[in-house]
Amino acid sequence: MPRPEPRADLSLHLVAGEEPLLSPADIYRRYCRYVGAVILRLDGRASDLEDLIQDVFVEATAGLSRLRDPEAIRGWLATIAVRTVRRRLRLRRLTRLFFESAETVEGIDAAASPQDRLLLRAVYRVLDEMPTDDRIAFCLHRLEGETIEAVAKLCACSIATVKRRVARAQKRVEERVGDV
Repeated sequence: MPRPEPRADLSLHLVAGEEPLLSPADIYRRYCRYVGAVILRLDGRASDLEDLIQDVFVEATAGLSRLRDPEAIRGWLATIAVRTVRRRLRLRRLTRLFFESAETVEGIDAAASPQDRLLLRAVYRVLDEMPTDDRIAFCLHRLEGETIEAVAKLCACSIATVKRRVARAQKRVEERVGDV
C-alpha cells in the first residue's frame, strides 16, 4: 500500500528565505503534550512541568531555523526535552546536597492502585539517587518505551553506552525495589 503524501500544512517549510508554514505557536500547540509526557516520565514531578515545557520551546524556537528535516521535529523536541530535564535533575541533585528535600512524585495516575503508587514512588526514589544519565536512559527505554537506538540518539551517545546505562539503572532498581 503506498504511503500517503505528507500534507503541506503539516510540514515546516525550511527553504532559505521562506517563512515556515508552522509558526512556533503552531509547533507548541501540536507538540506540547508530547513534550510534557516525556518530561514527566523523566522527571517524575509535575510541579515544574509547565516551566520545563516552556524552557524546551524557548530553546526550540531559537534553533528552529537550524532544523534541516521538518519531519524530525518530534524527535528534535524530545532531544531538547532530555537536555532540559538533565539540567534540572543535576541542579536538583546539587540542591539536595545542601538542603533536605521533601519532594514527592507527582502526576501518578489517580486510577493506579495503592500498591502501584507505592511502587512508582519507590522507583522514583531510587532514580533520584542514581546518576542523571543512567536515570534518563532508563526512563526513556523502560518507562517511555523508546528503543535503545532512539535513546542513543536522544542522549547523543553510543548504543553501547545506552545499554550500559540502562543495565546499571535496572540493576539498582531491582536491588532496591525488586523486579520492575
